[in-house]
Amino acid sequence: MSTGGLITITAGDTPPLTTGREAAREAAERELAKPIYHQDEPGLFQRALDRFWEWVGELFDRAAGATPGGGLGLLAIALVVVLALAALWWRLGTPRRTAHSSGTLFDEGPRSAADHRAAADAHAAAGRWNEAVRDRMRALVRSLEERTLLDPRPGRTADEAAAEAARSLPAHADALRAAARTFDDVTYGGRTADPAAYAALRTLDLTLDRTKPALPEPR
Repeated sequence: MSTGGLITITAGDTPPLTTGREAAREAAERELAKPIYHQDEPGLFQRALDRFWEWVGELFDRAAGATPGGGLGLLAIALVVVLALAALWWRLGTPRRTAHSSGTLFDEGPRSAADHRAAADAHAAAGRWNEAVRDRMRALVRSLEERTLLDPRPGRTADEAAAEAARSLPAHADALRAAARTFDDVTYGGRTADPAAYAALRTLDLTLDRTKPALPEPR
């Protein structure tokens, strides 16, 4: 009750509760830490993704500001670059490995000429012309090795085999070079063989198998 501006507390009155500042802060932190207050917040991945796109936007804005004409100028530069790349692609075509002669002719253990011929014919019968061409060229070279017209040498390339074989079979030098080129184009150049390419190699193989080597000229 109040008397003359003074407040007196009777026995039935309850004094107000007071909470310290530090205790109030801790209580608020505990309350706000409850999952119910955070269930609608974005996850860590989403926040990182949002931050990334903000960075991209800032980067684009800075680039646009430094480019004459602003964003329109930046778009024009990007369009020129795209057109230049398209023209280069059209001029050069799809990138492919250039045919070369650094690859070895035989990439597996020793097999006889007859083995390679049988494999080549099996590939041809199944329409696998790339494999047929490769095995027929290997059969041709292995046959020359078996006849001692070529020395067996690991790591020999198709071009090297053709050049060496042409010394004892000069009448077929052009056909040997063409066969080596076909092998390289199919094996390393990304080309696709066809029945005609295989038929030419098969004919050359069988022809050389029946051809006697040229005698060395007397010194």
